[in-house]
Amino acid sequence: MRTLLIVNSFATSVTPRNTVQVHQYLARHHDVQVVETSERGHATRFAKDAVLRGLDAVVAFGGDGTLNEVATGLAGSSVALGVLPGGSTNVFARSLGMSNDPLVAVTQLAAGLDGGLVSPIGLGEASGRYFTFHAGIGYDAEVVRQVERTFSFKRLVGQPLFAYTALKTWFVDYDRKFPHFTVTIDGRKVPNGFFTIVLNTNPYTYVGKRAIELSRAASLEKRLVAVTFRRLSTPLMLSTVWSALRKGGISARRGIDIVEDVEEVVFDFPAPFGYQLDGDFIDETTTLTIRHRPEALRLVKPMLVEY
Repeated sequence: MRTLLIVNSFATSVTPRNTVQVHQYLARHHDVQVVETSERGHATRFAKDAVLRGLDAVVAFGGDGTLNEVATGLAGSSVALGVLPGGSTNVFARSLGMSNDPLVAVTQLAAGLDGGLVSPIGLGEASGRYFTFHAGIGYDAEVVRQVERTFSFKRLVGQPLFAYTALKTWFVDYDRKFPHFTVTIDGRKVPNGFFTIVLNTNPYTYVGKRAIELSRAASLEKRLVAVTFRRLSTPLMLSTVWSALRKGGISARRGIDIVEDVEEVVFDFPAPFGYQLDGDFIDETTTLTIRHRPEALRLVKPMLVEY
């Protein structure tokens, strides 16, 4: 297969050495070209160029942000997406069952490429940009924005920085007294939104080796799941995190609205609110529409061989 390997050399787990090793392993059976990103949006441009050149596959080697950019560039085309974990969390790759070690993951990906394990998956789409595993509106978008302001520190510290920033944002930076938006889910209005997560797959994220699972109904083969927090109290959030870590999901209850099999979610508010896609802060807006796009992308599924 004619394949483009897009590498984010700034990603946490990407090194010159493992980039060479990944390239050599993929090139055993495939014609592989390597390019490196140098700025935000670069991976999307590389992916779109691969579509124009009629390549067979594009492999994203970086964090979830790199993957998101590549998926956005490939969506709607016949070019398949392959994933290699190179970031600090690698939610999507791990949700596919891949190893978090790039040199193990490349054997799983190569086996999928060699075996032709390519199948269509659905994506979420928000104002022209796609997401593979989730969109966050409100609180977690603010956490991501704060982390991105300390990018160089993020590479050194990793997940502890997210934990510190999440606590600081919770207690200092994010208004938990007044709603931030109104949500309309497939025509049904949900007022007083403080924080919404729209899931395309499960889990929501990982803390170390442990998955934070919000809804096992979320799947690449199904439509979206929308989880809206209508209040943000510390006891409610602690119980939510406990359920997500220990019970494999959370339940709708007072303060939490959960809707499965969602086609469209619309957010609006007079004051701007922030949103993030796949762990990348995108922007602030006063209106946002998220839609499910079935079979939007062809995915190379890894062959999970036991070692």
